[in-house]
Amino acid sequence: MKRGFTLIEILVVIAIIAILSVTVFVALNPVQRFQDSRNARRVQDVNSVLTAVHEYIVDNDGSLPTGLTTSMAQTELGTCTAGNAACAGVTDCVDLSTPLGTYLASMPIDPQNGSATTTGYTVSVTANNAVTVTACYAEGTTISSTR
Repeated sequence: MKRGFTLIEILVVIAIIAILSVTVFVALNPVQRFQDSRNARRVQDVNSVLTAVHEYIVDNDGSLPTGLTTSMAQTELGTCTAGNAACAGVTDCVDLSTPLGTYLASMPIDPQNGSATTTGYTVSVTANNAVTVTACYAEGTTISSTR
């Protein structure tokens, strides 16, 4: 009598191998998943700050929030003193927690490297009052938004 594998047995083995392969793939790449998660938070924070700035501008007849000026270079959000900004290439900080307090429950802080002193987000304003908010510590990508 011939002995061999049935079709069902072979399909079960293939299914088990597929499940193990997926499990190993997920287990070997958690760093990417954490980076994606932090970057998603950064995108949300950038958009929240930008929306709050524009709500302030609309509510105050086109005036920028206290601390922001036209043609302003990139400045970190936070309470740090001049020269102590943490973002690369940035020297100054601006504290927008008071002017934007009506629009934000709290100032967003970078999920990995931020603090109330140096949030990890920068803001700049062009000559025509276009406001740009950028995440300094974005991982593997640039996270920035302008309105």
